[in-house]
Amino acid sequence: MKTIKVLLPLSLLLLSGCTVGPDYQKPDASVPGKFSQGSQASADNVTLSPWWQAFRDAKLNSLITQGMNENLDVQQALERIIEARANVVVAASGGLPQINAGAAATAQGSDGSYLRKSTGRDHNETKTLTAGGDASWLIDLFGQYRRATESAEASLDASYDDVNVARVAYLSDLTTSYIEARYNQEALALQRKNLESRRETLKLTNDIKAAGAASSLDVVQAEGLVNTTLAEIPGYEAGFHQAANHIATLLGLPATSVTSGLIKGASQPWPRYNTKIGVPADLIRNRPDIRRAERLLAAQTAAIGVAEAQLYPSLSLGGTIDATRTISTIVGGVGAWSFGPSLSIPIFSGGRLKANVDIEKSGAQQQYLAWKQTVLNAVEEVENSLIGLQKNYETVAALRKVVDSYEEALNLARESYKGGATSLLDVLDAERNLALSRVSLAASIRNLANNYVALNVAIGGGSSVDTPTKEVASQ
Repeated sequence: MKTIKVLLPLSLLLLSGCTVGPDYQKPDASVPGKFSQGSQASADNVTLSPWWQAFRDAKLNSLITQGMNENLDVQQALERIIEARANVVVAASGGLPQINAGAAATAQGSDGSYLRKSTGRDHNETKTLTAGGDASWLIDLFGQYRRATESAEASLDASYDDVNVARVAYLSDLTTSYIEARYNQEALALQRKNLESRRETLKLTNDIKAAGAASSLDVVQAEGLVNTTLAEIPGYEAGFHQAANHIATLLGLPATSVTSGLIKGASQPWPRYNTKIGVPADLIRNRPDIRRAERLLAAQTAAIGVAEAQLYPSLSLGGTIDATRTISTIVGGVGAWSFGPSLSIPIFSGGRLKANVDIEKSGAQQQYLAWKQTVLNAVEEVENSLIGLQKNYETVAALRKVVDSYEEALNLARESYKGGATSLLDVLDAERNLALSRVSLAASIRNLANNYVALNVAIGGGSSVDTPTKEVASQ
């Protein structure tokens, strides 16, 4: 009997250190050793790199700084950190002793002619004071609460990465919106320049007609080109205002609140230096969506242990203490207490507990596949952005030469038209070609800037800028 009394506590102690379920191991990703357009050198920590400063645009830098923690998506992600931290406390509390206390006081009495005659007193009164408490402690024999805490902590890690995901999305959206606003301003300025040129051609045509060397058809054709340009201008004006309004929304401000600060105009954003992209393996370390997917996988893996622990017996220690004191014609008190273990053994649940384990295992496999898909998508995004950026540089260089050629062609066509060597149609064609090439160049510069943004976003650049650390967030 003495042996049993000694072995029972020891066995409980050993069981309390047992944790069922798989121990988490980070997954391995099969990625290439280098990008098709990159080198084999690993990159530094790009998550802290303010890549948008490569545009050397003070207004853009100011807008990004202004909205870094004002963006509503980022603010929601920051709130989810607070929620996840609270979930860690809730998960850990299940394996700790639970103590409750309470107290009550009552008074009762009666008043009547019978009592006054029989006792000689006006009333009879009784006061009762009651106090007590209870305590319980579920012994974590198979690690249910340890696995629950592990899952909650992994989810907390994912919530920090969720902030970085929201921040990258904000940086991408705001920068591309700014690029779009400046493109529309540039295209608008070009169209106004084209309008001025076409009005000069119309005036020239009228002058030549007055001299008897041009027909009414020539005048109508010149007027048609002027009106076509006038019809294109409102679209670029609307595009600018829409982009400016979206920037205001990203900053958490009412629409049109930043329009006045952008209306003055500036040159189109152009990256002044290249990005060090590193190797595909760097994406697993730098991309916040990949890190978040990995942490969610860790949380789901721990959830398997929580479900498996419910297949085994659970042991609880509990006790109560109650004390009552009654004040009446007779004064007295009574107290009671109880303490003891409680063992619960799952015998038959209709397959529910085993099915819960299968559900969590399937969830972990799904999360692994989601992580793997996120990695593959990240590699594809970098590859696409790299080739797109390279071809954008080539396109812009070629279009600059096209614009120069059409400017010279227009000057030659006008001189020939003045001398009567060519028709008005040659001038109109030259003007049309020049206008289209100028707008095409502006659009290509916009595409180049957007691909530069996409590349930096694809490698996780700037994702941790101004993101709170766990130590700061917990204060």
